[in-house]
Amino acid sequence: MSSLFLRTLREDPADAEVPSHKLLVRGGYVRRVAPGIYSWLPLGKIVLENVARVVREEMNRAGGQEVLFPALLPREHYEVTGRWTEYGDTLFRLKDRKGGDYLLGPTHEEMFTLMVKGEYSSYKDYPVILYQIQTKYRDEARPRAGILRGREFVMKDSYSFDLDDEGLKRSYELHREAYIKIFDRLGLDYKMVFATSGAMGGSASEEFLAPTPTGEDTFVQCAGCDYAANTEAVVLAAPEAAAGEAPPAEVLDTPDTPTIETLVELLRSRGMDIDASGTLKNVVLKTRRPGEDWELLVVGVPGDREVDLDRLAGQFEPVEVAQAEPEDLARQPALVKGYIGPQILAGLGVRYLVDPLVRPGSAWVTGANEQDRHAANVVRGRDFEPDGEIGAVEVRSGDRCARCGSELTIARGIEIGHIFQLGRKYADAFGLDALGPDGRPVRITMGSYGVGVSRAVAAVIEQSHDDKGLIWPREIAPADVHVIGTGKDNQIEVALEIAGELEAAGLRVLVDDRAGVSPGVKFTDAELLGIPTALVIGRGLAQGVLELRDRATGAREEIPHAEAVARVLAAVRS
Repeated sequence: MSSLFLRTLREDPADAEVPSHKLLVRGGYVRRVAPGIYSWLPLGKIVLENVARVVREEMNRAGGQEVLFPALLPREHYEVTGRWTEYGDTLFRLKDRKGGDYLLGPTHEEMFTLMVKGEYSSYKDYPVILYQIQTKYRDEARPRAGILRGREFVMKDSYSFDLDDEGLKRSYELHREAYIKIFDRLGLDYKMVFATSGAMGGSASEEFLAPTPTGEDTFVQCAGCDYAANTEAVVLAAPEAAAGEAPPAEVLDTPDTPTIETLVELLRSRGMDIDASGTLKNVVLKTRRPGEDWELLVVGVPGDREVDLDRLAGQFEPVEVAQAEPEDLARQPALVKGYIGPQILAGLGVRYLVDPLVRPGSAWVTGANEQDRHAANVVRGRDFEPDGEIGAVEVRSGDRCARCGSELTIARGIEIGHIFQLGRKYADAFGLDALGPDGRPVRITMGSYGVGVSRAVAAVIEQSHDDKGLIWPREIAPADVHVIGTGKDNQIEVALEIAGELEAAGLRVLVDDRAGVSPGVKFTDAELLGIPTALVIGRGLAQGVLELRDRATGAREEIPHAEAVARVLAAVRS
């Protein structure tokens, strides 16, 4: 440590919000360059490479082969798939000196597809799994939480190429098993949850989330079964169907009731047995495909629920969705604010989607599309028919699981991995075919699989730290053992001697040989740096005694000097 390029800090950085950001900066692992952009210092680079090593080893065991693409990519390949436009402002775009358009790669489906198309032509070449570990770039609108949401980050992305859907399922399972091994080795607590594929396209999709209160992803888990899902993909149990047939729809005079609350209050004052859950709220939104104009969209939800725009955005991606503004409504005067009902939307050419809680055959009190008027007994399937269903309501703790009916609880987590079956989206775009055994072309089907390598570093810290500093899992720690010479008599010399013996035995050793630094500062730094095992050569050396410390448990044990190397080796390898 006397020559290590390291400076620890005693105070949290002013812009740090989460523990991983605070501790990585204070421990001298990373330094901020710009919003969402960080440099990795020597200890941080070791940790980052250790995570990459674990990922690489398990990907290789799963049959993956590593490649490396450039980060600087030409526009034309992303034009073919439409993602030059679809990515919108998230894409870093630039021009070369000749005016040619380029981007900094946010993800590399196009390049992987073209690589395989250029090298393989026969069914005998398949299946194949290719992967890379590389820096990605996304122009985050609000980079935050240090390396958790950055504009530049390290990611492992892999792709499977198969001749048929059965092969794709096998490749998907191989990745699923590899990810379980990766995150187990990284010492992470994680949940596998159903997810949406978003801008990537595809069908089957699961996320690996590291539960932590600081996570940006919200997911639900069932108390009665193993169901877990991202809130964008969750399926809630629908309420039981109403018995009997509803009477004909009836228009009611409801003056000054533009909100659900005022409507329910008025109807209850008239003796109607109704609460907000019996009303149908119709929220006017707008959607826009990249490069196109906004279009109105109305979403229907029970009146006691709010629309979750983030949940909708995840399902609409790459289509943008936003709340409609007054000027948007002004272009469609038939939509009377506060009194909108679904009865006329088809005739207006306005797309109408409902949350599945608005079940077929259900009857509602909703707007009558006239000022100060509502309609009762408006039945889905009789008086209106939506254009489709979409999970739109804010999910609440206590909602029921669609599988078993038990209560769902809400938790937060960090997305550390995502696997999904892409299908033929990119193979279709580039004409990726293999010549089959009958001489006919077979369209290849693909899977896409990502691990956030740099994000995993932060996720580990969010789950593994205390008020003193970091607590690294041994697999990715920057050293196996931290040998601390406290500085008096020959303690530093003995520390260096033992460190050499431990290194010769195959351990990764960090030795604190700094002269003129107090024991208190050295111990504080050791706890901040978070190396799993520490060996202290201090005052007890005169009596032939050293101290062995475990960072995770806080346990301390005096051991004989003569047994130090053997005892450390046993602790590290246990």
